[in-house]
Amino acid sequence: MTVARFELTRIPLFKRVVKSRWFQWTLMTLALPFFIVAILAGFFGTPAGSRNFGIIFVWIVWWALVILVMVPLAGRLWCTMCPMPAPGEWLQRLAFITPRAGGKVFTRGWKWHPRLKNMWLQNFSFLAIALFSVVILTTPFASALVLTAFVAIAIGTSVLFERRVFCRYLCPVGGFIGLYSQVAPVEVRVKDYSICMTHTDKTCYRGNDEGYGCPWLVFPATLNKNTYCGMCSECLKTCPHDNMGIFVRTPGKDLETTQGRRLDEAYKAFIMLTCALAYSIVLIGPWSVLKESAYAVATPAWFAYAFIFLASNLVIVPGIFLLCAWTTRKISLQKFSLRRTFVEYAYVLVPLGLAAWAAFSLSFVLVNFSYAWQVLSDPFGWGWDLFGTANWTWTPYLTGMQSFLQVPILIAGLVAAIGIAFRTARTQGVPQRAALPIVAFCTAFTTLLLWLYV
Repeated sequence: MTVARFELTRIPLFKRVVKSRWFQWTLMTLALPFFIVAILAGFFGTPAGSRNFGIIFVWIVWWALVILVMVPLAGRLWCTMCPMPAPGEWLQRLAFITPRAGGKVFTRGWKWHPRLKNMWLQNFSFLAIALFSVVILTTPFASALVLTAFVAIAIGTSVLFERRVFCRYLCPVGGFIGLYSQVAPVEVRVKDYSICMTHTDKTCYRGNDEGYGCPWLVFPATLNKNTYCGMCSECLKTCPHDNMGIFVRTPGKDLETTQGRRLDEAYKAFIMLTCALAYSIVLIGPWSVLKESAYAVATPAWFAYAFIFLASNLVIVPGIFLLCAWTTRKISLQKFSLRRTFVEYAYVLVPLGLAAWAAFSLSFVLVNFSYAWQVLSDPFGWGWDLFGTANWTWTPYLTGMQSFLQVPILIAGLVAAIGIAFRTARTQGVPQRAALPIVAFCTAFTTLLLWLYV
């Protein structure tokens, strides 16, 4: 079925902006000072999280922008402007804006190992961060250490490996943004595939005097989903036939087909979904003992918490879903393997998980966002008042409306998940009733979150 879409790069001003070599550099350079201040505040500022720029602007303001605005509406827009890989990339290219003559780069140019060309390292790195998240989200020094480690790894991989290996295969943030960007109504795609077939130079991947080959190690001519496209716009600059464009499309278009679905991506969906539930229970649930256990790192209580947390992410929740997939396979009376059924139906968790994270984020963003005005004037907690807002009182926003916002978000995620489940059944050529066990899983999960929040 042909899906209507509109090419944004048909708009002359928009096209001129995104094709400019100043475009991405400007966005990253504007974001970089905030990132540097967040790290410095973590190391040298007050240990009180509510008065520290690093905690409030990274885990409240930035998180709200990413999970509530950027990912649902613009996919990987954050990856376009993320400052973490910027120092390593500038060092690798030995340039800030204009490509060097001959395309010389400062890197060993190592190839990433073929067995690691997947999301598994991103899955495990996200789990590692999530396991210590209660400490990281509330302790400025720990938060600064994590951010510094990200930058150090990004620089190291830029020096040793080709292009943006850190962003593509290691960054825990990029992993879930890529997964959920499939829901977004924006895409970078080829305009006319026949032109790519006759263009032998493949400058979109190799680069030319106008720009670099795809930093994300993606061949733009075959791009069919948002997961691994960092929206850096290099392919728009390097295509001599003006055959790459940015389009507005039907939300969730990438999830309309079952082609290319993979186990590593499926497990990313399970990890994100389970973590959303775990955070909701531990951080905002009425059981304070759970939060205390999560914070008391290296104690017996924490080890018990860690075991349950990891088991839930890697075994329990996927195991329950596997049972549902097994039932679905039995109902369908088809010869598909259980693995194929499990993986293909796991993508229903993409909109369901994004909705769960959005609902969870609202529960603490609305309550804590007003701290941003205080730390904006006094980022280190040293008694400054740069913009006259340091003494503004903490004021929760829209607290009476919180449930009215969370409920429709969760219901929308459930409806989208059910739609994908039935579409998957149709794609497999089996009766739609075969998807009912998957629908039951999604419904039960949403009901549990609704009980927690409402």
